[in-house]
This record gives sequence, structure tokens and C-alpha cells, in this order.
Amino acid sequence: MNAAAPAEPSWAEAAEARVLDAAIGLAPRLGWGRPLVVRAAREAGLSPADTALLLPGGGRDLAALLSRRHDARALEALAEVDPLGLKVRERIRRAVEARVAAAAEDEAAVRRCAAWLALAPRLPLALSLLWESADVLWRWAGDTATDENHYSKRAILSGVLATTVGVRFERGAAAASEHLAAQIDRVMSFEKWKAGLPKLSETLAAIAAALGRMRYGAAEPPVSPTDP
Repeated sequence: MNAAAPAEPSWAEAAEARVLDAAIGLAPRLGWGRPLVVRAAREAGLSPADTALLLPGGGRDLAALLSRRHDARALEALAEVDPLGLKVRERIRRAVEARVAAAAEDEAAVRRCAAWLALAPRLPLALSLLWESADVLWRWAGDTATDENHYSKRAILSGVLATTVGVRFERGAAAASEHLAAQIDRVMSFEKWKAGLPKLSETLAAIAAALGRMRYGAAEPPVSPTDP
């Protein structure tokens, strides 16, 4: 029996993809935020009314689209891998490497987005998107926990993912692989995870630092904290 053909994307999905494609190309020059959304939407052929309907949160919604695209790419890259045939250590390594590689495909845009998210008013959004990515990866890995283990696993993997992306952008793929291996060694056994679970303040600081290191430094244009 032939497999069913994939469903055609809805108008909203197709429009979001066009806007995100345009934004990825424009972000290195425009930075992240409302001006990028307006320009990218115009290039994608959307009216101001359609833009307001599709992306009411401006840069926040665009950041979510970028993160979720990379989650989807990671799952595509992992589609041929049977996680249940691997040890947990290898499942997590494969999952994080796939997600980091997906982000690296759009490195310049991710840097701009990360610099924008690193500002204090947007850090909750950054943490939410990291948690969402960690959840996607854990579910691929076969995790079915519904108690406190569900939350501790995702909290720790969020930090591992953020710092590994930061190392990849700072020092390259080989250094990121070494960093990831070291992190997995530290948190491999779940009992060790619980015993060594970092304080929330330490996790927030590590993630904020990783996001900040993805900036362009002096080349980063100033961004208003109130710019959506």
C-alpha cells in the first residue's frame, strides 16, 4: 500500500515559512525584533493586516518559529535512527547533535535572535523555547516520565543544549562535541542528575551566558528592551 501523501501546508503555515525564510536572510543586517518582522513580512508578500494576524507578538513569534523549525529539522535528521536500539547516553548525544546542527545551518540569524532573547525581559521566552526543544528531544528518545523526573530531565537538557550551541558557535563543531560528551558524562545516570541538579539561579545564569556569547559583540546594533 502506498504511503499517504503529506498534507499540503495551510495558508498560515505557508505564510509563516515564507516570513521566516525572509527573516533568516535579513537578520544579519537588521537584527531581531519588530523592524525585522515588518520587512520580512513585506518580502513574503503579506499585508500589514495579515502580518498582525500571523505574528501578533512580533519578534517573539518569529523567534518561536525559528526555534520550532530547528526542532523539526532535528527530528527529520533523526528519522532514520531507532532510539530504542541505543543506550540513553547515545540517544541524548544524537538528539542534541542533531538540534545543534540544525541551529548551525542558520547561525547568523540564530546569533541575532539569541542576542535579542538574552535581554532580561525576554529571558522567560528563551527558557520556554529551550524547554520546548528539550521536550521534543526527550520524547524522541523515548522518555515517558510524567512525575518530577519529567521536569528535571528537561531542565537539565535545556542547559546542555544552550551551552552546546554556544560552544559550537564560539569554537566549532569539534569543541561542541567535546563539551557535549563532558556534559553527558556529568548527568548520565538519573540518580546523579537528581543529586547534582543545579539551582534554578545557576541554570538561568548558564543559559543567559550562553545566549549572550552568541552576540556579534561590538557589531551588535542596540536593541530597545521594549521592542517586541
